[in-house]
Amino acid sequence: MTHQNHHSESDATFPHSYSCNSNHTVGGGHSHSILSRRNLLGLAGAAGLAAGMSPLLVGCGNTTSTGNERRGPLKIGYLPITDAAPLLVAMREGYYTDLNVDVAAPTLFRGWDAITEAVRTNKVDIAHLLMPTALQLRMIQKSPVKVIAWNHMNGSALTVATSGPPLEELGGTTIAIPFWYSIHNISLQILLAKAGLEPVADGDPGPKQVKLVVMAPPDMLASLSSGAIAGYIVAEPFNAVAEVKGVGRIERFTGDIWKDHACCVLVVNEKLIEESPDLVERTIRAVAKAQLLCEADRTKGAGLLTSGDRPFLPQPPKAIERVFNLYDSPEYIESGAIQHPDWGIDRVNFQPFPFQSFTEELVVRLRGTLVQPASKFLDDVDPADVHRQLVDDQFARKAIQSLGGPTKFGLPENLTRTELISA
Repeated sequence: MTHQNHHSESDATFPHSYSCNSNHTVGGGHSHSILSRRNLLGLAGAAGLAAGMSPLLVGCGNTTSTGNERRGPLKIGYLPITDAAPLLVAMREGYYTDLNVDVAAPTLFRGWDAITEAVRTNKVDIAHLLMPTALQLRMIQKSPVKVIAWNHMNGSALTVATSGPPLEELGGTTIAIPFWYSIHNISLQILLAKAGLEPVADGDPGPKQVKLVVMAPPDMLASLSSGAIAGYIVAEPFNAVAEVKGVGRIERFTGDIWKDHACCVLVVNEKLIEESPDLVERTIRAVAKAQLLCEADRTKGAGLLTSGDRPFLPQPPKAIERVFNLYDSPEYIESGAIQHPDWGIDRVNFQPFPFQSFTEELVVRLRGTLVQPASKFLDDVDPADVHRQLVDDQFARKAIQSLGGPTKFGLPENLTRTELISA
């Protein structure tokens, strides 16, 4: 496997000696990518790199793939966050091998821009992407990508400074988001609307405005620590890391705003489905099996991501364990981070089925969400048509049936649901 090196004037890596040298491995024999940044200001904690850096994200993908042809082992792309858990747990537990799926060492990317570009240019065969980003790729940029399964649900939160004011008093400040087309941006703007605050993208925010800036997830903790931002909304484990380090507190969990929302989904190029449908089916079955493990034994799931000399995730194991096992505690209910304890969810959940109702509601919500660049596409599109074009659920259906049926995953037998959203 060949990796493209992105050298800068001053290079640094994630903790645990993360580098992008093809001679290094991650997760017990799995290679990974360079994570260098230009004008690095210094390391900042287990999850963070320097504060105040450009939100443009750097990643490394396999540059030997050309066009849409299938060559060699299946290439997996991932970010070193708990979003990637099913893809990585399936690797660690040998589920791909059990199902005769030849998989290359997973390629680690620095952030959403990098992994999205790798998917768009077919540098990886399968990756976890933010659901709204997948929608943007398919419906706006006309990239031939398909959502073939959900990767996980919930798993994100709005984090603010430990001693900072509540959201209602954050007018005139800046909050970081990981990507404009993300469930994080949608969830944040639902909260801002409830608080009577207006999101803005440019200039200095007024007293009843909050400026949104796109930032690489690993940079958010350092920026919060330095006071460059008042808060951030992002996937785990960066919220848990802030708690563990005493830098931030959870203002609200996104799963408590939109029950069991999809955060990351599994995306492939349409060409792979056309050429190797059986390969796609076996791959999703392996991932779905990993999802069952992560739900049934959360402590083991967390441990599989952080164990070994070169773990898949570089953050403190205590933070990963917190993501998997700490949610419905009195502290979160008392603080208001959880306002719907009766919803019966966890901090992060895992199941593969891509509900049509979610895709349709996502389109509706995006219409009223500030994104950059703005798009008129969503104003007139039929939400049901978006789902038909974007999602292919046949592989998730087959995986669910092969592993015990919908109830095994805590899903309704008819695989339909009504979206529940409450700020």
